[in-house]
Amino acid sequence: MTTDQARDDDQIDGPILAEGVDEDPVESNRRSFTGRGYMAVAMVSILYAMAHMLALNGVSLSDWTGIDLPFLPRFPLETWNFRILHIAGALALGFLIFAAHGFADDPGAPRKTPLVSMLALALGIPALIAGATAIGFAQMIASGDQPQMGGLTTWAAFPGTEIYATEVTWFGIPLLIATLGAILTGWVERRPRDSFAVSDIVLALCGMVVAIYLITIYGTAARNSVGTTFVPIGVAFAATAGSALILELTRRVAGLALVVITGIFLLYTFTAHLLPGLLAVDRAYSWQRFFGHVYSDAGILGPTTAVSSTYIILFIIFAAFLQASKVGDYFVNFAFAMAGRARGGPAKVAIFASGLMGMINGTSAGNVVATGSLTIPLMKKVGYHRKTAGAVEAAASTGGQIMPPIMGAGAFIMAEVTGIPYQDIAIAAIIPAILYFASIYFMVDFEAAKLGMRGMREDELPKIRTMVRQVYLFVPIIILIAALFMGYSVIRAGTLATMAAAVVSWLPVLMARLFPGSLPASALAGMGPREILKAFELAGIMSIQIIAVCACAGIIVGVISLTGVGARFSNVLLDLAGVSQLLALFFAMCIAILLGMGMPTTAAYAVAASVVAPGLVQLGIPLLTAHFFVFYFAVVSAITPPVALASYAAAGISGANPMETSVASFKIGIAAFIVPFMFFYNSAILMDGTWVEVIRACATATFGVFLLSAGVQGWFMGGRSAWFLRVALVVAALFMIEGGLVSDLIGLGAAVGIYLVQRIFQPRANASIPVRGAD
Repeated sequence: MTTDQARDDDQIDGPILAEGVDEDPVESNRRSFTGRGYMAVAMVSILYAMAHMLALNGVSLSDWTGIDLPFLPRFPLETWNFRILHIAGALALGFLIFAAHGFADDPGAPRKTPLVSMLALALGIPALIAGATAIGFAQMIASGDQPQMGGLTTWAAFPGTEIYATEVTWFGIPLLIATLGAILTGWVERRPRDSFAVSDIVLALCGMVVAIYLITIYGTAARNSVGTTFVPIGVAFAATAGSALILELTRRVAGLALVVITGIFLLYTFTAHLLPGLLAVDRAYSWQRFFGHVYSDAGILGPTTAVSSTYIILFIIFAAFLQASKVGDYFVNFAFAMAGRARGGPAKVAIFASGLMGMINGTSAGNVVATGSLTIPLMKKVGYHRKTAGAVEAAASTGGQIMPPIMGAGAFIMAEVTGIPYQDIAIAAIIPAILYFASIYFMVDFEAAKLGMRGMREDELPKIRTMVRQVYLFVPIIILIAALFMGYSVIRAGTLATMAAAVVSWLPVLMARLFPGSLPASALAGMGPREILKAFELAGIMSIQIIAVCACAGIIVGVISLTGVGARFSNVLLDLAGVSQLLALFFAMCIAILLGMGMPTTAAYAVAASVVAPGLVQLGIPLLTAHFFVFYFAVVSAITPPVALASYAAAGISGANPMETSVASFKIGIAAFIVPFMFFYNSAILMDGTWVEVIRACATATFGVFLLSAGVQGWFMGGRSAWFLRVALVVAALFMIEGGLVSDLIGLGAAVGIYLVQRIFQPRANASIPVRGAD
């Protein structure tokens, strides 16, 4: 069912069956190839995804073929070379697939720009010159004629040497001309949607040239000079071109927000010595020093890319296999069957479906598009205002980022940065995820009760019996969870789950033969070689955005590590903590949300983890608690006005005002802004304590979330509440959420008192408290 069809339908005939949830959404600037163009892109995408799968599982093609492939390491060896190729492949794929501009819906002939295309073609000449020079450097080093030092080849690229002059004249300047020129021409070049743009081909070529040079030079002793003033000038040229390519691809696939924020950090790097106070540095950084630092494991090749080249791309492959087995359609239909009968049914379906889809979909906005195109029109149909319908879907989809076991991509970066095993992070996320979705459920239920909404009729819903027969589609996720708890590495567990998805896809075919007519025809499709290759192709394309975002976040991390601005923010938090720890936490929350506005969760957490988390740890907060605090607020920044990506995506489907939708989603997810403070006051919520403490913390916090939702919505125990009772409910909720035994008893007592007042005195919702004797 398409969005437009769902909006226009006034009558539901027969059961609602989700279709197309697993289809890859087509962005407005994504090219649509046919024929040879499609085959070329598909082949590159398949090889890119398969190479990662093989490398991560320690499969050596060199042993099979006898061909030396030095850049395909055995896991867990994680070299800079592998990360450089990981980024270069994403750049090449991204520029070929995503145009620098959107394509109009009008199928008419596009405006042609032959002169611009010719100019872009001319830019291929300096790109080829730079590439030939980089290959020449590789041959020079491989010849063994260069001096050795400590077993490493030296690279004497000092000013005044021939190598230095060659790096500047025949590599650096041509590479920058080609890169910057192709970016500019790409903005104005127009080609049909099914054709490659010449400028994009040049950009893909430049990305490969950067990789060839860096892999070559980082294999010499020159790698030890990275981050110092002695770094080869060619590294600075390559890093500048590489950073420009990363920023341009990020603009194309993730929008301007992250690019602008990265630009501000870059500007700060070169002006920090002019700034006063907290932001000042002792001396200016040169262009060569900074860019010689940023394309290393302290920046672009650091934790964000280390994670995107391992865990993230593996789980994207897993998600692609699940989508190929139509598990997304099943998740939504399962949610309809389970929750559709309740009052305000489609809203509760959105919560369940978004939670399930969140396990395989790493982005809030992507989750909105996948499930919202079906649930939002149905919410409007049963009586929800369009802004509320969009807000519910946005809030629910955002929660998918904290839904174990996959939790989007941010949790993998948390594991990399903190050194805490991913399994421990997934376990710690269980109660916060329960609290998040419970709060949204209560908000939705109370809204439906106030408006007197009904559930959906039996004939409008998928049959539970049919859904139960397809419950085997949960098997890959169950295998993933079981493998993690059995002690398998995250890589091995993800690989087993991916293989299980392909095997499970054949179960309906087997069941249909054993029990004819037991399953719908749409379920009878196993994953053969063609479907498996299609899944790898989809995985390669799906990975482009997250890889670009992680690399772009790496630039910001590089700025923070070089300038030390993160440590100075930590000192500010320490000073505030001297006044009040709660004030320090509030300040940390504001920074995390501000950094996350308009940014994908992965980048938002990566930046906030560098700026905010170290200061929280210095306050004495446990490492896991500090990073979960930051991670949670990086996630909910997607529904925080004024820049709320998930809310804006939902508004596009619901037809509501984006700002109104973001404000409504903030209200619906209000409990999510209090839950992270609970980590600080009650660590049992993160599974840190005895089972009795954990169970009590979960129960009391859930009841606290219930009271908070009742106070915000003004509906408590079957009736509308007066304003003063709503205030009392919020106060009681805060006592329950605090987590101490005394505070829990106070919260329970207050809740009982509020209930008795409402039942006995029955104050009207608009009642006021008269004030007498003031004069």
